[in-house]
Amino acid sequence: METRLLWFCNWSVLGVCATLKLPQIFAVLGARSARGISLPSLLLELAGFLVFLRYQCYYEYPLLTYLEYPILVAQDLILLLCVFHFKGDVKQAAPYIVLCVSAWFILTLQKWIIDLAMNLCTFISAASKFAQLQYLWKSRDSGAVSAATWSLASYTCAARIMTTLMTTSDLTILIRFVIMLALNTWVAATILHYQKTDVKSE
Repeated sequence: METRLLWFCNWSVLGVCATLKLPQIFAVLGARSARGISLPSLLLELAGFLVFLRYQCYYEYPLLTYLEYPILVAQDLILLLCVFHFKGDVKQAAPYIVLCVSAWFILTLQKWIIDLAMNLCTFISAASKFAQLQYLWKSRDSGAVSAATWSLASYTCAARIMTTLMTTSDLTILIRFVIMLALNTWVAATILHYQKTDVKSE
């Protein structure tokens, strides 16, 4: 039973993450606008994904427990390019991409660097969620932000809590997923709230 549950959680997370950012990307492309998307939130999320992926690779955890992260990083990079494109200058994304590539190598120069980065990763990822929440609260408009993307992210966190408990039991990773589950759910609820407000005002 446990093996089946682990198999289901791993593959369902991988399936969900293969399309996780697509509703957001399509919403931005459809609106031809990045309105509602917080650039600091996106950059912090990307940093958190990179650190988490590098940590899992460094400690050689089972591949299926983090296989979705290369997909998430790629989708965040596409979304970042879309945001800069609709803000008028896609070339502004170049320094951020160079920084991400550099960080990939710097993180594992010393064991203490990756361990410290992973401990900070939860704060970085939480900051990305709070940046998006703050943007939503300030604008009172969900704009092109996709509630589906944030809801799917909540599911992946819940499933990863299960897989972590069944495989590595790494407390740092568990704490991260619990916090991310709560914050992703909060962002999704806030988006839905402002979408309902927009419908009522029409």
